[in-house]
Amino acid sequence: MGRDVKAITYSGPVRFAIARPPCTVVAWRTNFRRMAFVTSTQQTSAPGSGPDAGSDAALIDSNYAWMRLAVSMALGTIGSIGFWGVVVILPAVQAEFAVDRADASIPYTLTMIGFAAGNVLFGRYVDRLGIVLPVIAAAVAMALGFAGAAAATNIWMFALLQGVFVGVGTAASFGPLIADVSHWFRKRRGVAVAACACGNYIGGTVWPLSVQWLMDTWDWRTAYVVVAVIVVVTMVPLAFMLRRPPPKEDPAATAAALAKSGTTGAARRIDLSPKMLMILLSIAGVACCVAMSMPQVHIVAYCFDLGYGAARGAEMLSLMLAGGAVTRIVSGFLADYIGGVRTLLIGSVLQGLALFFYLPFDGLMSLYAISLMFGLAQGGIVPSYAIIVREYMPAKIAAERVGFLIMMTIVGMAFGGWSSGWIYDMTGSYQAAFIHGIAWNVLNVAIMTMILFRTRQKGPAVPVAA
Repeated sequence: MGRDVKAITYSGPVRFAIARPPCTVVAWRTNFRRMAFVTSTQQTSAPGSGPDAGSDAALIDSNYAWMRLAVSMALGTIGSIGFWGVVVILPAVQAEFAVDRADASIPYTLTMIGFAAGNVLFGRYVDRLGIVLPVIAAAVAMALGFAGAAAATNIWMFALLQGVFVGVGTAASFGPLIADVSHWFRKRRGVAVAACACGNYIGGTVWPLSVQWLMDTWDWRTAYVVVAVIVVVTMVPLAFMLRRPPPKEDPAATAAALAKSGTTGAARRIDLSPKMLMILLSIAGVACCVAMSMPQVHIVAYCFDLGYGAARGAEMLSLMLAGGAVTRIVSGFLADYIGGVRTLLIGSVLQGLALFFYLPFDGLMSLYAISLMFGLAQGGIVPSYAIIVREYMPAKIAAERVGFLIMMTIVGMAFGGWSSGWIYDMTGSYQAAFIHGIAWNVLNVAIMTMILFRTRQKGPAVPVAA
């Protein structure tokens, strides 16, 4: 500053010296404000944030990102009660409302339809507003749905409350959370996405046994009221821990980092139009989940029909989903190195083989073993769709596209759950339903094989357009 004042005493540089101080003051004020902004942000949130690209890059793969992943897994675990509660109470609801197996499966079907619509709805809002408000709204909707369903007087009222409130609310704890988590990781994106999706299966190991215990202690209506309270008092506080918006991703930096680390998660090229790729992935999503729904939706009722009791079926469901949770983590590591398409294809082939073993074996211990096998086979399938989206499509539309594909997988679960019940009513056994699931699984394998062969393994990493 003293040097500038001294310069004014000379005649030559007077014009330059007079013009410089205002610029210096403006720059100093701008830098001061920027420093103040960064400091205040750091005081209220995790280190590494800020308005510039450098701070965004520091957030990716950071300790804060892993903390976010843990919170998202907790939300996914709690929110997954929307799936598993209705599966466990299916025999009790069928008996109380005096309906056949197909009608008793309608609440699950409508729950899946609501879940499918909710993934697209919440996905749009997450891309624009962040994850917090959708999760809070979902928690409130689920609580209202469970409490209302506990007072239902007929199967149709029960099914409507399940679909509109529980199904839509459950959506925010799956696809939107997975898409949000994918923004916070670069080198370990596959692992992070798979771990986030594990919340759904961790819930599947906890909730069936918990709901069954509540039913044995009281009844299914009381169990639903207890669940309504648990959902709202746990999910809302957890949602507030995710207030920070996701970092802005630099595609070039992401590609460079992935290439340096030896992973294969960078953007890929494929000899298909964006529209055709989405159509094929959507059909594949429906197909794999029609096959997946047969054991997941009907294992409790299947065991009840075989004389083993609903409690044994709930244990098999928990074992199945525990195996799926393990495989989701393993598939995440695998996807980081061989890509989402290959990972999904491996899981789909193994799922078809596991389904086949349900046909000749129906002993109690055999069903335990096959249920674990089935869980280990199919655990990594659905999360692979989110990884495929991030490999082939721009980040700015990730939540919407992931939400749409999750919607299609849930359409498959809904159709598969209902159609398996309908086939059972028509044939009097689940054998034809298992064959039905295997046929849909073959379709999924065929589509993913075609996508794999149409993917260019070499060349520039350019994703398909939005």
